[in-house]
Amino acid sequence: MDDIYRRHAATVYKYLLSLCHDPHTAEELTQETFYQAVRSIGRFDGSCQVSTWLCQIAKHLFYQHLRKQRRETPLPEEEGALPPLPSAEEEVLDQSGRLDLLRRVHGLPEPGREVVYLRIFGNLSFREIGAVLGRTETWARVTYYRCKERLKNGGEWDEE
Repeated sequence: MDDIYRRHAATVYKYLLSLCHDPHTAEELTQETFYQAVRSIGRFDGSCQVSTWLCQIAKHLFYQHLRKQRRETPLPEEEGALPPLPSAEEEVLDQSGRLDLLRRVHGLPEPGREVVYLRIFGNLSFREIGAVLGRTETWARVTYYRCKERLKNGGEWDEE
């Protein structure tokens, strides 16, 4: 298991960081991922790569973390405890482009959406993306390129 940890810990960490955008949480979830992997190694049937199996465990742990976080988020007790909110106009101007892009990325079909998320938000290489998704580096490159072109064309596939 030590060898598996050394070979795959960075990939699992980057994957989790792409999901949660918090290094501390990604580190905690990476450790929990390998703990769960040790507990369930007997159920690993070898039908996929080890990195794919580990990232699936990590994804489930991340979703558990989100559910737990939603339940535990306290409500502010004092009105003064809330940070000042930007005006609606400022918020729209600041986030309209970013939100539009995220909506368009979210509208991509799987597995292209996940490839884009892993590449942009997780800063994973195409080789790492291929390993996480159980595909080749070339497949990850082509899928990313096609999704990028689709986003440029407003969501339509370019039929060249």
